[in-house]
Amino acid sequence: MANDRKTIVRLLECMTGAREIRQYLDRFAAVDTWRFAVVKVGGKVLQDELDELASSLAFLQRVGLLPIVVHGAGPQLDVALAKRGIEKKTVDGLRYTDAAMLGELKRTFTAESMRLCDALEAAGATAVPITSGVFEAEAMDVEKYGHVGEITHLHLDVVRAAVNRGRIPVLASIAETESGQQLNVNADNATSALVAAVKPYKVVFLTGTGGILDGDGEIISSINLATDRDRLMKADYLDGGMRLKLSVLDQMLAGLPLQTSVSITRPGELARELFTHQGSGTLVRRGERVLHLTDAAAADQPRLAGLIETAFGQTLLDAAALGEAEAVFVSEEYRAAAVVKRIDGRPYLDKFAVSPDARGEGLAHAVWDALMDVYPELIWRSRRSNPINTFYFERCDGCLKSDQWLFFWRGPCEPQQIAQLGHKVLAMPGAWQEVTA
Repeated sequence: MANDRKTIVRLLECMTGAREIRQYLDRFAAVDTWRFAVVKVGGKVLQDELDELASSLAFLQRVGLLPIVVHGAGPQLDVALAKRGIEKKTVDGLRYTDAAMLGELKRTFTAESMRLCDALEAAGATAVPITSGVFEAEAMDVEKYGHVGEITHLHLDVVRAAVNRGRIPVLASIAETESGQQLNVNADNATSALVAAVKPYKVVFLTGTGGILDGDGEIISSINLATDRDRLMKADYLDGGMRLKLSVLDQMLAGLPLQTSVSITRPGELARELFTHQGSGTLVRRGERVLHLTDAAAADQPRLAGLIETAFGQTLLDAAALGEAEAVFVSEEYRAAAVVKRIDGRPYLDKFAVSPDARGEGLAHAVWDALMDVYPELIWRSRRSNPINTFYFERCDGCLKSDQWLFFWRGPCEPQQIAQLGHKVLAMPGAWQEVTA
C-alpha cells in the first residue's frame, strides 16, 4: 500500500505540485476511513464509462481511500422493461413502480451491482455488492406511485463492516419497509439520505456531462451556494432538472459541516477533482457569504491579520495598517479576504489571501467576483514565485515584470500611466518581517 501511495503521488505530480497533492492526501487521511466519500454513479455512467469508473475507484483504494458507492440503473431498467413490453410511466418525476416492474428493477439493479464489482475486481480492487438491508423506507402513496418509497432510516453496519475490511461497498438504490416489502427509491434521494447519515468529507456525483454547464456549454468550475445560488437559479441556460439538482445539493449541504463539498465530474477525472485545487468538474459548496466592508476598521482585525499571515506563512510588519484600507472583502468565517487601498487614485489590491484549509473550495473565486463587482479597474503586484499567478494572469488585462515582482492591471489604462504606476508599485517595500536565523 505504501509503495502504491508513492507511485500515485508521483503520477499526480504530473498534474500539479507535490505540495498540493500531499495537502489533500493528508487532509483525507485525517478523516474517519468510512467517512471519506460517498460517490453517486448514474446508470448511464455504468452503461457508457464502466472501465473508467472501475479504474478511478480502484485508484482510490490503492491509496487507502474507500468511498461508499451508490448507483442507479435507469437506462438499463428501461431496456429490460421494454423487452418485457412494460410501459414506463412517471409521476411527479418518479418512476411509477407496480409489482411486475419491481421484480425487474430488483433483477436489473442486482445485475448492475455485480457488473460494477466484477469491473472493480478486474481493475485490481475489492468490493462488496449490497443490494438490500441498508435503506429502510415507507411507501409514499401506493395508489399514485406504486411501490415507491421515501427513506426513513438507514442500517449502516454492513456498510461500515465492508469499509473496515478494506472493501468498497457498492449500494443499489433499493429500499425495504420495516416488514421487508421492497420499494423503489430515487438514487439521488438515496444518496442524500446516506450523506446525511454518514456526513462524509466528500460527496461526488459522476455524470456524463462532467459538471454543471454555463451558457456557453462550458463546465462551471466552482459554485459557492451562499453567493451564487440565486443568480444560477435565475439563469436561462439552466434547465428545470439542473435547478432541481442545485436545490437538492443546497438542502444536502445545509446539514453538513462547512468543509463538506459536492463534486460533479466524469469518472475518468475523479482523481483530478479530488486531489487538485483546480479540479476537473464542478465543485459545489454551501460556502460563505462574502462581506464588503467599506470601513476596513470594522473588520475583525486580529482574525484578518491571522488569515493573511497564515495564508502567506509570514508575519506582517504592520498589521494595524490593515485598518486603514479603503475596503475589505472577507468571507463570513474569515477564510478568504481581499484588502483594497488606493495608489495615485487607482484601486490597489494590497492583499489577497485564502487560508490553506479553504483552498480548492471556490472561496477565492467568490471573493474575487465580489471584488470585481465594486472594482472592475484594479492594479496589484505579486511575487514571481507566487503559485497563484496563473489565477492572476487569467484575470488581468496586462502585466509588467521585474526581477522579483509582477505588476498586474485590469481596466483601461494609458501606457504612460501604466509605466508610472508599475514603477511605483514595483518599488514599494515588502510587507513582511524578515526571518533571521
